[in-house]
Amino acid sequence: MTVQMSLSRIFIREMTDLQFIELEEVGGGRAFPIVIGLTEAMAIERRLKGRVPPRPQTHDLLATAIDQLGGTLERIVIHTLKENTFFAKLIVTQDGKEIEIDSRPSDAIAIAAGTDIPIYVDESVLEEAGPEDG
Repeated sequence: MTVQMSLSRIFIREMTDLQFIELEEVGGGRAFPIVIGLTEAMAIERRLKGRVPPRPQTHDLLATAIDQLGGTLERIVIHTLKENTFFAKLIVTQDGKEIEIDSRPSDAIAIAAGTDIPIYVDESVLEEAGPEDG
């Protein structure tokens, strides 16, 4: 089972390579952070603010390629947490067929930032990534 999440916060500290985003359960109280790189954090922030660079960045390129090839990015699914590393996939439809594309969560969120593309997290990932009780 998957749970719909939303990007609730982005923490950018330019003096370090480690940045954080926080995903929050839609209609619920659970949330968890994901450590991402500065490049991805800046791409997410830029897309959230609607800033268009003079030349396409990597995330813009992939979004445009999906569109130009007749695909539609339907959703992002963060499906696995293994050894403190999250694994995600882009779910794209093309010609009525669903295609799963392996992705880092940070890249997937950078592509979808500023759009209505939903983010889902597998319940097992949410349980493992969430704060410990007690």
